[in-house]
Amino acid sequence: MKRIMLVSLAVLALLGITAGASWAARAGGTFNFVLPYGGDVLTLDAHKTPNTNDQIVTININRSLYAWDDEHNRPKLDLGDKVDVSADGLVYKIALKKGVKFHNGRQMTADDIIWSYERIMNAKTASPSARFVRVIKGAKEYEEGKAPRISGLRKIDDLTLEITMDKPIDPAYTLFEGGTAILPKEEVEKKGDAFAVDPVGLGPFKFAKWVKGSEIVVVKNPNFYEKGKPYLDKVVYKVMPEAGPRDAAFRAKELDATVVGSAQYPVYKADPQISKNMVEVAELFTRIIGFNPNYEPFKKKQVRQAINYAIDSKLIISRLLKDKAYPAVSYLPSTSPGFDRNAKGYEYNPEKAKALMKEAGYENGFTFECLGTSNESWGTPVIEALIPFLRAINVTVKPQQIEGAALAPRMQKLDYQAFIWSLSSGAGGDALQALARFESTNPPTAGNTIAYKNPEFDKLLDAARKERDMAKRNDILKKADALFKDDAPVWFFNYNKAVIAHQPWVHGIKPVAIEMMYQDLTDLWIDDASPRAKEK
Repeated sequence: MKRIMLVSLAVLALLGITAGASWAARAGGTFNFVLPYGGDVLTLDAHKTPNTNDQIVTININRSLYAWDDEHNRPKLDLGDKVDVSADGLVYKIALKKGVKFHNGRQMTADDIIWSYERIMNAKTASPSARFVRVIKGAKEYEEGKAPRISGLRKIDDLTLEITMDKPIDPAYTLFEGGTAILPKEEVEKKGDAFAVDPVGLGPFKFAKWVKGSEIVVVKNPNFYEKGKPYLDKVVYKVMPEAGPRDAAFRAKELDATVVGSAQYPVYKADPQISKNMVEVAELFTRIIGFNPNYEPFKKKQVRQAINYAIDSKLIISRLLKDKAYPAVSYLPSTSPGFDRNAKGYEYNPEKAKALMKEAGYENGFTFECLGTSNESWGTPVIEALIPFLRAINVTVKPQQIEGAALAPRMQKLDYQAFIWSLSSGAGGDALQALARFESTNPPTAGNTIAYKNPEFDKLLDAARKERDMAKRNDILKKADALFKDDAPVWFFNYNKAVIAHQPWVHGIKPVAIEMMYQDLTDLWIDDASPRAKEK
């Protein structure tokens, strides 16, 4: 046995691994990360933002009742120790953790969870996360002003919460979302609108500073409920929407980690050093162009289908995105349990597209404006690549570049003719919640930014909710996804292949399928080789 141990240690030494290295996390230092999506942050009020950029920051300032488990690709209970579920799958009794404190020092109780969910469902809040809470019994009635409280939320005592669902759906699949964060009522009410720029949460990091258009700084929360964590003293989020400056900053070691765009992807993969420190994941996002149903040409299903047939998505993915994506077959991504592996997407067929345009009465075409950010994978560069394909069916598309912070409100108001965006299509691995975004009852402010309405689609989702057999439920959802694809309310572009490159001194970047940039930095640490190892 002694000989085996000596040989094992020798092998570890040859591989450059020291005994205990996997758990010898180092505390301290500053981590420079990046906010790459569409310009500046819109708000740090987690209940009011639909933006990925904002939530990259807020998920580390706040905590939701559940959290994403990247190891098992599903949500897990975070602010509770255990949950008991009734036999009918409707009632969840949750024992909350002790010693969970907000950044102002007050202990979190069941009242805070109830208040947070009711704030989200309050129509005055206009929260994009309302659809995540609407699955709780009574939430819809409260939202419509028909009830004084959400009947499905009950405080048993300070550390015991009972949630009754409207349908037998596991709340984990929606209540892990960053937009359902648990916030302190007194701080939100005291600060008012200023809470958006000076938030208070209960996450591993506390808000410190926001330099508009430049950076956001958060610092270690010494009273975080996970003992000894976080390891980092400070995180600096750099606002960098352009790929070129991100690449330059990363190579200059000014960034500790960065998202890898399509232009950098083949270059980084070929680099003998950078390629050793890249983390990839098939992300639960679907890139689309949304069509405004009130714009006259887009009222015709044949026109929407024609656009899908007219564009060679595979060629654009290969040439423009350098294969850093997977062609979209429908809305649900290939990693979703509701994805139909036998389904086929819209093939490139310009002749069929022309025939559909003629059938719709638009043989001579039309012009439309498409809003997008500068994002190279789902922004104006993609719109520009569409121009020759659409010209072949006499359609002219005019790209208009806009910051993500400005585009999101316009999407919610249907203030566009078309937009290009990357939509979260995973819903924590729950295909039902992913498709529920497009239910007729879900407003644009809560995610249905194409105002999709189809009674048959709604009926399929209702049937799926009532089905307890998961295999049968997923079969129903496959039909709903196929119906959505056939209606073509969007151009189906791709599912993202997400990549983060990090410096060799960074430890703990994880393959987060719901959004690669949603890195929970609680466990991340940097070693002594970092130029910011001792920076506070």
